[in-house]
Amino acid sequence: KIELAEAARLRFRVNGTEQIADARVLTDEGIVYTMIDYHAKREDTIELEKIVSIYTSQFDDKNIEDQATRSVEQAPSFDKLLEESTRAWKNIWQKADICLKGDRISQKLLRMHIYHLIVSASPHNTKLDASVTARGLHGEAYRGHIFWDELFILPFYDIHFPEVARSLLMYRYRRLGKAREYAREQGYKGAMFPWQSGSDGSEETQILHLNPVTSEWGPDHSSLQRHVSLAIAYDVWQYFHVTNDVDFVERYGAEMYLEICRFWADKTEFDEKTGRFSIKKVMGPDEFHEMYPGTDEGGLTDNAYTNIMVSWMFDQVPGMLKRMSEQAKTVLFEKIVLKEEELSQWNDIRRKLRLVISEDGIIAQYDGYFDLKELDWDHYRNKYGNIYRMDRLLKAEGKSADDYKVSKQADALMTFYNLDKEQVDHLLEEMGYELPEDYLEKNLKYYLARTSHGSTLSRVVHAQLAKIIGDDQLSWNLYFDALTSDYKDIQGGTTAEGIHTGVMAGTIMIAISTFAGIDLRGDILKINPALPERWKQMIFNLGFKGVTYNFELSGNFVKINTDKNAVIIVGGKEIKMNKGEKRNIFADE
Repeated sequence: KIELAEAARLRFRVNGTEQIADARVLTDEGIVYTMIDYHAKREDTIELEKIVSIYTSQFDDKNIEDQATRSVEQAPSFDKLLEESTRAWKNIWQKADICLKGDRISQKLLRMHIYHLIVSASPHNTKLDASVTARGLHGEAYRGHIFWDELFILPFYDIHFPEVARSLLMYRYRRLGKAREYAREQGYKGAMFPWQSGSDGSEETQILHLNPVTSEWGPDHSSLQRHVSLAIAYDVWQYFHVTNDVDFVERYGAEMYLEICRFWADKTEFDEKTGRFSIKKVMGPDEFHEMYPGTDEGGLTDNAYTNIMVSWMFDQVPGMLKRMSEQAKTVLFEKIVLKEEELSQWNDIRRKLRLVISEDGIIAQYDGYFDLKELDWDHYRNKYGNIYRMDRLLKAEGKSADDYKVSKQADALMTFYNLDKEQVDHLLEEMGYELPEDYLEKNLKYYLARTSHGSTLSRVVHAQLAKIIGDDQLSWNLYFDALTSDYKDIQGGTTAEGIHTGVMAGTIMIAISTFAGIDLRGDILKINPALPERWKQMIFNLGFKGVTYNFELSGNFVKINTDKNAVIIVGGKEIKMNKGEKRNIFADE
């Protein structure tokens, strides 16, 4: 029930002189034509200038037709509008650009990715009640729905355009009522956000899926990816951590966060046999596994990524509440009827969540994963070549990915994309698990050998993980695949349905976090550069906790400038920065 009004102003010039156009407006189903008849002479220069104004009743339903008409009547010339647009774009690029030397293709593609993000959401449309869809504004895939891709997208806005990040989070807050309703419908307390969200925040996920290999329909249980709510909680926390926007947390963010906590606490079940809490009927980020072999019911038990992130989420509650004023906290607790007993329960749950871990320190993707069959990867590579969508290939052979140790993308390992290893170590220790020192490297190698990268997001995550364990070549190969994924349409046709916004944002953030070595997960910015061999120089800006930083990296050489006094850690060494001061530092000093 949103009305749109569109008005247009058309100017017609011949040889620089404005003419009174013999214009006729014709309409057809779904389209309006303006027809102008003019007998053109040799050497004539004919110029058409059309300016369009669009108004929506979404925010102001008072005479939107009149507003649209007045807008085009009062609009300046095309040249003036172009000048204003150019100036606005220049300001955006000064904040968001990444300048590379030594690698022209990476430079061009990073800028292309920045561009696609900005036309999807920018400081000039923060009043829109919308978020960034999985395919931006560039195609019809997923029907314009919003998924968990915000987890990859929002960090870009957090460090460059926090007002946009806040606007995108407000899209979720305005649908908190629907998330509460969805939770109640499924028998839970709190707020459960949908896997696919649209205009009103209802669950829009399909329940049938078409396999293009077989042209057959089958059941689709992907709405059980409840981890989308964890992504939203993480987005709230990440925004708050980077921006220190206490006002947002007190008025909106904490309410969302705590209601998501309440949902997950209610979804846990205590098992007397194990003495631990379990979470059932969920799917992790790996979308190949929807159910257990031999069953018809969707959902898995104790997905490692889900359980670890739930533990992390509960662990952050005291710190978030501590930053709020007592008055704001009191108002919020009364509004959502939250008692201290619930907070105590969450703390107990986070220490007793169940994970399945092998004797070698491999964290099972979910309970029962180790019982699945191994896949003959060489056979399928030789048979099909492109095995990204192994789920569809297996179904075409009358088999199911649910029976095999095969993943579409990082699942258990996704935790290490969100959190640093020290934080995950802390969570596992608090949960009572002891793992070998090299468990991350073991887990990465184990799951990498069983992942088909059916989602380009998988390459983004694994590029960071490979860098963590020191495999620079693997990290670069995965990163470059992700960087070129839409440019080359490596999935064989999906880019025509719309670009992949999450991957584009992910490649930008990997360039900054993994290769430039910027770590914003603590209270002090850390930088430990490890540029790819072909990147000779990298220049970029970012904002963190109210300070704007400008970095120029070349090898192990770092040049830093800040607009306020700040403390940073370069290569493990703490350095005090004065406002406006330019410091040249060798990272290995």
